[in-house]
Amino acid sequence: MSNNTTRRSSGTPINKMGHVLLRLSLKYMPDASIFAVALTFIAFILGVVLTDQGPMQMVKNWYKGFWELLGFSMQMALIVITGSCVANAPLVKGWINRIASIPKSAKSAVFTVTLVSVLVSFVHWGLSLIVGAILAKELAKNLRDKKIPFEYGLLAAGAYVGQMTWQGMLSSSVGLFIATPGHVMEDLIGVVPMSDYMLNPMNICVTIALAIGPAVFATLLLPKDPAEFQPLSAEAVMAIEKEDLKLKKRPEQATVGDYLNYSPVLAWALGLLGFVYIFYAFYTKGFNALDFNLLNAIFLFGGIMLYGNIANYTMAVRDAVTGTAGIIFQFPLYAGVLGIVKYSGLVMILANGIATVSTETTFYLWTFLSASVVNMFVPSGGGQWAVQGPVALESAKIMGADLVKTSLMVAYGNCWTNMAQPFWAIALLGITGLEAKDIMGYSIGIMILSGIIFIAAALL
Repeated sequence: MSNNTTRRSSGTPINKMGHVLLRLSLKYMPDASIFAVALTFIAFILGVVLTDQGPMQMVKNWYKGFWELLGFSMQMALIVITGSCVANAPLVKGWINRIASIPKSAKSAVFTVTLVSVLVSFVHWGLSLIVGAILAKELAKNLRDKKIPFEYGLLAAGAYVGQMTWQGMLSSSVGLFIATPGHVMEDLIGVVPMSDYMLNPMNICVTIALAIGPAVFATLLLPKDPAEFQPLSAEAVMAIEKEDLKLKKRPEQATVGDYLNYSPVLAWALGLLGFVYIFYAFYTKGFNALDFNLLNAIFLFGGIMLYGNIANYTMAVRDAVTGTAGIIFQFPLYAGVLGIVKYSGLVMILANGIATVSTETTFYLWTFLSASVVNMFVPSGGGQWAVQGPVALESAKIMGADLVKTSLMVAYGNCWTNMAQPFWAIALLGITGLEAKDIMGYSIGIMILSGIIFIAAALL
């Protein structure tokens, strides 16, 4: 298998496209951290060239934004930690293992992990990321035990696809934003209930297409010849072979502290206290209550109850923390990029240029494409909507376009190019033991094929 970097791909044109994209990714795609550094300098140069601000002002913009995502970074770290704890709890792990045991071939495994990732993303993108990553790892473990050849990078790419399909459903940052009374763009679009956003006829069609399309596209990218599958790295093997968390029991010669550490009464009391507020939030606000903090609360208190005591839950947290290393280092870098883009006015320049070249027929397409480009520099749905949303809505009013459809197009563009941007894959890479280059060729291939769905929605 050592000569597979030069082997010519066999199979369909889509197979060959996947082969080419993977080779380019393996050869040129840097580590996710280098990607963040490269985007920093690209944004810096564009800011100096395209705006009236000089280099020193751009440095100030960069540093002004550098620390603005600290709260968000902690939220993301907790999504990884609390999600991993829940997914590794014996009850949930049993469900994931049962799903992982179903596929009997590499193709069915790719289809399964992609389908699960997409369907779970309709509930919440954060849950999709963690469940998908753990499912990809368990599928790889089962296939390896059965001596069935598989392409681990494609399995992980399938697990990542949920980050491309979530913006039209329950956890959509754009949908939740415009559904919140008193939001800062209320004078432009009013308050749009989540039901109106999700049940928009175009979004219904897109969601149905996304439910099955990407899973099929992913299987089409699988190399026909198992000899073309990438060999597993030492890190990937370690991740796959990592033993399940061994839960401990209270020592026989227990101290007072041991009784407290392993007390199910304390764990359940704390969990129930948390869920009292969670139920209250949903009762009073409906789905509008669902945000990063409430999601983390659900996983935190649910995880504590699943483990049944504080001692084992704390052990699960320690085991999951290693998956947050990339978040801790890279998110400040992306916050700096966001600062350059936001405070220099780059987003406004891009969006205004799109509105200038648009016609009634192409407005939605250009809105989608511009959002796709902006997402490469501002890989946060809420952050991007905050800076691009007002321009998109003002442009829509000038063009006489539908404001909800315009919002959806910004949302679609924001999540479409996640497949070419390893920002959200950091947690997945930590769980699977892979590098960005191992999955990005395949995820870009799925992105290109799925673009048919979004572009059709924009033009029809």
